Amino acid sequence: MVAYWINTFTVVHDEERLAAYIELAGPAMRAAGGTFLARGNPAHAFESGTTERTTLIEFESVDAAVAAYHSDGYQAALQALGDGAEREIRIIEGVG
Repeated sequence: MVAYWINTFTVVHDEERLAAYIELAGPAMRAAGGTFLARGNPAHAFESGTTERTTLIEFESVDAAVAAYHSDGYQAALQALGDGAEREIRIIEGVG
């Protein structure tokens, strides 16, 4: 069953480190089988909705998404980001 990686940047401390992360993270996610479905700031947020930059990536399974997180390529992206941002990452199964 497909799975979705939802990454929300709650605080950005260093735009340069964020840019270095993005440069490495995108190719790492695609190499791990991820497909970017959406990224950017929400067009609208309702109730307690967050307005921070969010990324939605589809994977073939939860295991594939978790493996992407632990991959060498993504770990290099995390090293580049360091303390440049605070984030929330969730991996959820698709419906059906």
